[in-house]
Formats: sequence, C-alpha cells, structure tokens
Amino acid sequence: MTALLALGALLWGALSGALLPRAAHRLAVPDGEPRRVRCEGGHVVRGWVGRTPCGQCAATTGPGLPLVTALVCAALAAATGPRPELAVWSLLAPAGVLLGVIDLRVRRLPDVLTLPLAAATLALLGIAALLPGHAGHWPTALYGALVLGAAYTVLHLVNPAGMGFGDAKLALSAGAALGWYGWPAVLLGTFTAVLSGALYGGALVAVRKAARKTGVAFGPFLLAGTLAGVLIGAYTALS
Repeated sequence: MTALLALGALLWGALSGALLPRAAHRLAVPDGEPRRVRCEGGHVVRGWVGRTPCGQCAATTGPGLPLVTALVCAALAAATGPRPELAVWSLLAPAGVLLGVIDLRVRRLPDVLTLPLAAATLALLGIAALLPGHAGHWPTALYGALVLGAAYTVLHLVNPAGMGFGDAKLALSAGAALGWYGWPAVLLGTFTAVLSGALYGGALVAVRKAARKTGVAFGPFLLAGTLAGVLIGAYTALS
C-alpha cells in the first residue's frame, strides 16, 4: 500500500511540478516591481499554470521543478502512509516548491502565496482532523503557526537584513505543518532550518562568495527544515 501511495504521489508531484514554471516566471520579480505580464520574447503571458513561461514560446524550463516536486511528494507519501493528512501535504507541496524557487531567484516570498498558504494549511489540516485515521493534533498546529510566526517576526524586527518579513509569513504555514505532529516536530524543523541556513551562509563566506553581512534567501531552508520535521513526525506517528 505504501509503495502504491508513493508511486501515485510521485506521478502527482511530477504533473503538478510541470505546471509551475509560468507562475514562477510571473512572480519571480524583485520587491516593489509588478508581476511579469510578458515573457523574454515579448509575448503577453496569459494565465498562471503552464509548462513554459509563455504559451507562444517553444522554450522549456527543464525537468527541475517536476523532479523536485515529485521527490518531495513521494517522500511525504512514504512517511505518512494512508492517512488523511497525506492529501494535505500533497496539495501544499507544489506551493512550497514554487515559493522556494521564487526566493532563490529574487530573494522574495510574495504575499499572494505566503498568506493564502497559511490559511489553506490550517483549513486543510482542520478538515483532516475531522477524518478517522489522522495522526495529528489541530490545536497544536494552530499554536505552532502562531509561535513560529511570532518568533520569525521578532527576528525580522531585530535584524531586517538577515530575516525578511516574507520568511515570517511563511513561518505561519511551516509552524502549522510542523505543529500537526507536535512540539518536537516544531523544534526539529526549526533547528534544521536555522542550522542549514547558517552552514550555507558560512560556506559562502569561507569561499569568499559572500561577506558576513550578506543576506541569503532563507525561504528554501525554512521549507527544507519543515519538510524534514514533517517527514520525521509522520514516520514516527506511523511506526
């Protein structure tokens, strides 16, 4: 059963990931600039879902997004098993991959994604909590969202150059997802995110690719830490 779920999740991830390039192209703009309405060829970009940034251009964006999304979804399915929250993770994973790509490109996490994602995470987990066989706790998911969102907001206020406000908004979703499996998952996911981000920044300084005060995109590390916490929390609950 778990193998079939993982295979189905792999296919779902590949399909959903293949439809992300257009949204990534339109939203990956520096802070303060409007969303892109044209491709590099000058064509008007219509819609938000597509395998290419522009429906009139033949250029593709490669297998990166489908591959990453497929692997994330398959890992979540293998760890979660046939429980209601798997549907939640499968729906949220493409949005997380999209946010990570945008942050890597322009160091920005747009409100149009982070805020609805936080609401969707709590709402979908609330539905999962009503179904039999779930392995989480919705009140802790809510508390996790509030605590992690507040913690990252404080970090942003203390050091705006080191922690963006977009990271604080994304932390709401991260806290909800991690909190579903309890406070140990919240601590593990947060520790993993902070440690991986610090190691990456330190490596850049060591090879002289950045200075000590150079900002880096923290969103991908926050997402990776959340994935690690959810995977371990789900696997522990399944055991």
